[in-house]
Amino acid sequence: MVVMKDARLTRRTRRRRAALSGFTTLDVIDMDTIDVTNLNRQFLFRAEDVGKSKAETAARRVRERVRGCAVNAHHGRIEEKEDGWYKQFDIIALGLDSLEARAYINAVCCGFLDYDEDGNVDPATIKPLVDGGTEGFKGHARVIVPGMTPCFNCTMWLFPPQTTFPLCTLAETPRNAAHCIEYAKLIQWPAERYGETFDADVVEHMTWVYTKALKRAETFGIPGVTYAHTQGVTKNIIPAIPSTNAIIAAACVIETLKMATMCAKGMNNYMMYVGTDGVYSHTVEYERDPSCVVCSPGIAHALNANATLEEFMASIVAAYPDSLAEPSVSFGGKNLYLRGVLESEFAENLNKPMIELMNGRKEGLVVVNDKKMKKTSMRLRLSLK
Repeated sequence: MVVMKDARLTRRTRRRRAALSGFTTLDVIDMDTIDVTNLNRQFLFRAEDVGKSKAETAARRVRERVRGCAVNAHHGRIEEKEDGWYKQFDIIALGLDSLEARAYINAVCCGFLDYDEDGNVDPATIKPLVDGGTEGFKGHARVIVPGMTPCFNCTMWLFPPQTTFPLCTLAETPRNAAHCIEYAKLIQWPAERYGETFDADVVEHMTWVYTKALKRAETFGIPGVTYAHTQGVTKNIIPAIPSTNAIIAAACVIETLKMATMCAKGMNNYMMYVGTDGVYSHTVEYERDPSCVVCSPGIAHALNANATLEEFMASIVAAYPDSLAEPSVSFGGKNLYLRGVLESEFAENLNKPMIELMNGRKEGLVVVNDKKMKKTSMRLRLSLK
């Protein structure tokens, strides 16, 4: 991931394109090390770099090639940085490998937003995101302006469900190499290495799964189990096409340049590229979800005027089971109920009516936090009737 400050992007091709476009202060964060399979689709890594940090190597190569460009490398997970670290940058460009990582950064940036009583966002609290991703000959580039455009969570429905295999097929009637690999990982590993967590980045673990999968494939007469294919299945890796990566990287940098300089109208808000259809691309505008639990200025929630705080919390857990389990609640900057070591100090509020805790007001913005939401707060525009 690449982040830029002082109006002056996070992976591989995008790094150098950003520098060549005039961004002279960049920070790049990546937890991966260079594998030999990375060498065929970019020009920042060399054979002698295999095993080294991607972020540190890319930063060094860009500094060597682009005079005056300051690139700061951070080798580690994006979750290891505090929220305040991301707040210092003007634009954040994503080139992440998973939906979970994208959702994390999206939640961090939406957590910076401040809204007034009318639900209008304070422009000074917006941290724009430029996101790009590829899948074989397909790719996307998108611009997310938290609080104004749909956030990542608003359009989660765009992504297809992850491919899974029925356990009965894996155990009894494997039909292809992927079935054998998944069997070794999901069934043989916990049975033979009980209590040990499989880590796809550990060579010994990957070799073990490959050996077991190969033996099972031979038993059923199934071809195609290779070490590279084992890596692809266990890590859900889809082969990367250099030309697709370059096109999407260029699109992301152009949108970042537009945003930083206002030299042209920016994308609104999603571009899809399909190289298998004759280099076909089109831009689509999606609507923001007014009930998004991540970026909404306030989700409407009605409650009986005599309802207590305990009843209010039960009602929101029932309404949003995917986001809430043990909520903490605040109103007007004052904590009404906190979980954890201070929970006993707020116990007396549980049986108090919400209208009393809201100082006699029948409408107001209530902020809810929960461990299930991780990096963001839910804003509820509560009305007591």
